[in-house]
Amino acid sequence: MSSYTNKGAAKASGYLSLLKQALHGEEMDYTQGSIRKAVIMLAIPMMLEMAMESVFALVDLYFVGHLEHSSHAIQTVGLTESVLTIMYSIAIGMSMAATAVVARRIGEKNPEEAGHSGMQAIVVAGLVTILLSIAGVYFAPEILTLMGASAETTAHGTPFTRIMMGSGIIIMLLFLINGVFRGAGNAAIAMKSLWIANICNIILCPVFINGFLFIPAFGLTGAAMATAVGRSIGVVYQVYHLFNGKHQMKIKISHFRPDLTIIKSLVSIATPGIFQFVIASCSWIFLAQLVATTGGDTGSAGYQTALRLMMFFMLPAWGLSNAASTLVGQNLGAQDIKRAEASVMRTVLYNVLFMLAVSLIFFFLSDWLVSFFTTDPAIKAVAQNALHIMSLGFVFYGIGMVMINAFNGAGDTWTPTWVNLFGFWLFQIPLAYLLSKYMNLGPKGVFISIPVAETAITVAAFILFRKGGWKKKKV
Repeated sequence: MSSYTNKGAAKASGYLSLLKQALHGEEMDYTQGSIRKAVIMLAIPMMLEMAMESVFALVDLYFVGHLEHSSHAIQTVGLTESVLTIMYSIAIGMSMAATAVVARRIGEKNPEEAGHSGMQAIVVAGLVTILLSIAGVYFAPEILTLMGASAETTAHGTPFTRIMMGSGIIIMLLFLINGVFRGAGNAAIAMKSLWIANICNIILCPVFINGFLFIPAFGLTGAAMATAVGRSIGVVYQVYHLFNGKHQMKIKISHFRPDLTIIKSLVSIATPGIFQFVIASCSWIFLAQLVATTGGDTGSAGYQTALRLMMFFMLPAWGLSNAASTLVGQNLGAQDIKRAEASVMRTVLYNVLFMLAVSLIFFFLSDWLVSFFTTDPAIKAVAQNALHIMSLGFVFYGIGMVMINAFNGAGDTWTPTWVNLFGFWLFQIPLAYLLSKYMNLGPKGVFISIPVAETAITVAAFILFRKGGWKKKKV
């Protein structure tokens, strides 16, 4: 009896030690040793990092959901986030390229080139994002109207949208610098930067929305102000650690001087990666617009509430799947293809277990989760219906995420791009339109199209992964 107790205590102590190492950010060689340990060391901070990213929208949603005219405020937050996914797509696409190239260089034991490549990604993405931000600020009212917002919602939400679109460069830096750190295997710094940004946002949101002492109440606009300031503080933390030299990469000011050879390599990887996420983002934008036109302000607010809750749980799963990206990149750099493949399959197992737990939470606790953000019975009904239907495909989402990140980590960004193009634009969008418009299911038809399409995308990605073309990719 005592021997079993001692073994159990030793095992628990081992897991606790591993958790502490992961949260502390201890660097290790991910091309050697236990694959289970490698996945956990990367996955824990990456999951917490992505959970923190999703908290931004949830915090905004919580506070604005209790304002007067809450349906307009909720709709504005949701529709703006939907449009911002285009900017996120550029940031994620470039961060994928940075992660792939930095991970490959680290696997080759070349930290100098790893730092050089990461900084070139920041230079390129920064220029593009600034141009998009300027356009977003100028066309904010037209963007909301195009997304299906009513005239009253557009009038209430334009300042919020302008601030969020204008802070695009901060969003890009937050994603991209974290991608550089993930590629180097230091996921803890990426995680901590999001913690800091979110703590600031949580503190500032009620202050800017409702006013405090000498600070006036800005209402809905205050939510955007708090998010922009919080993210900016997170970026300051990232930049400090980028240059302090206490990690594998070696960053110098000279690394920011444009290097056309590296830029060309990054762009060749990032371009399909950006298309990959733009394709998915535009699909989500179309679905949001379809719900707004068939379900009105109430249907749109309910769908956006469900979507924000879904993303809160989906982003940690995406963070877990990011572990596959780093492990594939570093192990391919070390010429260990079998270890790269084994790392992906271990990550799939963990993500399936996580998403299964999320499915059960959504099925049994949807009423409580939705009630936290809105008391409007009509909005709650739509949100619960959406959660129940969308959660049916969560296990498949979990597998698909890992497959896509495995391709991206290898630098094979074209394969998931084609999968997304066919899955989203040629299948999900027509299906959603057919169900909602021609079969008169309204928003429910849109909800049904989501798990059906995601399941089809996962099956296609898994088949292509097993074919193994990603193993031959050079970056």
